Amino acid sequence: MTLALAVGLTTSPALAAPPRPSLPASPPSPTSPASPTSAADGTGLRTGGGLDRYYHQRLSWGTCMQSPEDTAGQDLDRAGVQCADVTVPLDYAAPRGRTITVAISRLKATDARHRIGSILLNNGGPGGPAVDSPPAIRKAMKEVGPRYDIIGFDPRFVGRSTPLDCDWPVSFAWFSAGASRAGFDRQVALSKSLAAKCRATNASVLPHVTTRNTARDMDVIRGALGERKISYLGYSYGTYLGTVYTQMFPGHYDRMVLDGALSPDDYGPRLMKNAVRENDEALSAWATWAAARHTRYGLGRSRTAVLATIDHVMAKAARGPLTLGTAPDVFRVDDTHIPTLLFMGVADDTDGSRAFLAEQVKTLHKATENERTALPPDFAEMLRFALTGADSSFGSAQTAIICGDVRAPRDPEVYWRDIQRTRAAHPLFGPLTENIGPCAFWNTPREAPTRITHGAPALIVAATGDPRTTYRSSTTLHAQLPGSRLLTLKNANRHALYGEYGNACVDDKVNRYLATGKLPRKDETCVK
Repeated sequence: MTLALAVGLTTSPALAAPPRPSLPASPPSPTSPASPTSAADGTGLRTGGGLDRYYHQRLSWGTCMQSPEDTAGQDLDRAGVQCADVTVPLDYAAPRGRTITVAISRLKATDARHRIGSILLNNGGPGGPAVDSPPAIRKAMKEVGPRYDIIGFDPRFVGRSTPLDCDWPVSFAWFSAGASRAGFDRQVALSKSLAAKCRATNASVLPHVTTRNTARDMDVIRGALGERKISYLGYSYGTYLGTVYTQMFPGHYDRMVLDGALSPDDYGPRLMKNAVRENDEALSAWATWAAARHTRYGLGRSRTAVLATIDHVMAKAARGPLTLGTAPDVFRVDDTHIPTLLFMGVADDTDGSRAFLAEQVKTLHKATENERTALPPDFAEMLRFALTGADSSFGSAQTAIICGDVRAPRDPEVYWRDIQRTRAAHPLFGPLTENIGPCAFWNTPREAPTRITHGAPALIVAATGDPRTTYRSSTTLHAQLPGSRLLTLKNANRHALYGEYGNACVDDKVNRYLATGKLPRKDETCVK
């Protein structure tokens, strides 16, 4: 779904689709296949006054393949998926002004007699695409899948939608402050330069790259599909987006699944600061796993010994960058990079993901002795993403969404004090989760963050050891949404569950809800 960069709130390890190099679209011509809405969206905006033409636009469904090299598009075509572009206003307060396109895909219901409706997908991020997701979700939905039109979409300025790229030298903007004030000062300079690049290249659109505008786009998609209500499956950040939609468009949604759920109270530029303990625990659990496989990875025969190996790697990297790989894949990492790599690796406790992280730590450990070996392709790809601008569009969009949603502290000293305060208890992840980012140098958001003012009958799915959207955050959202139900998976250090983790109990309960539209009478629990 999106890159295993779980540096933000993404789900599974697949690269994001490259952005479409297109110009903003012209306004759509008015037609009348869809049912317009007359409800306010929480800001006083309504259809009419220039918005009707977006809700009534006729979609041109066709091939998903954009070029002979577009293998993802070819796969979608082979799976029977159709693609289209939805035209939306850049600024919903000025609907007759500039427009952009949002890419969507559709895997149509094959059981037309028992069709339930359309279900819209979001994979998190922010900045995660979902145009390529309908075939995988159809498989996860099992018997109920053929009863839905499954709709993937790439949110505004993501993937195949109208692109946003600030031409960054890195593909995302989330690193550690490292062990010293010098490392932190380098992060301040980097963050300031990244924000300046976005203002220089995309100042006219940045105020409109927000979750609230994405929710408005979702409602236009609903209208353009001709649906009075739309169902929704959101993972990770997508749970925040889904919650925002329920508050802005009450009565416009049907069945809502929020997997790896995030309370709005925890969302913002410093969204990982409240998850540092869970990430320490996930790393410790991984270290126990690696210790049991010392003969294979050589990282230590006990959990304590494996964690000591990581401490050794960090200490060496703080004295000077470690060189990884052989030509042409050679990378230099220091103590500001390694916590990010470890953080990316602990969001999944399956054996495959734990083995991938163990190979990375093994490579880092060898590098401390100046031993260089060819990198596994997946690790080289991850380093290329993290340390170069190979996909700066991903980081540009992700950062623009978060910074456009919630204001961050402006004073670098606020971050430095928080880093120093957390070092003793969380020496590895504290300087990462408390570190400064480009939002400290961003313009003030145009709209206040969405707050929950009424309940929503959603199914919230959460793992007790989730190191991204913590179980604590999911239970908070459950309490904030009267009418919701909480489906808990116990004993799993995993972010995002349904159709991803292979837990039959979770999958069956979600599918029962999607089939019947009836939430459980009380909260339910599954066990890993």
